[in-house]
Amino acid sequence: MDTIALILVIIGALNWGSIGLFQFDLVAWIGGGQDGTISRVIYTLVALAGIWCISLLFRRRQPVLEERD
Repeated sequence: MDTIALILVIIGALNWGSIGLFQFDLVAWIGGGQDGTISRVIYTLVALAGIWCISLLFRRRQPVLEERD
């Protein structure tokens, strides 16, 4: 689930980058405009993934144990 959420957040970041740099909304272009059903589903999935990724900030990390020869 973490990997899927991270991929969706990256897609959202790339889309925002294309909007900021080129004034081009890739998701809207793919989904038939900002009001298109496909676009709205993608926007919603990216938003949910962003909320999920907030939990990554608060998870305890397990230390990585290195094997010694």
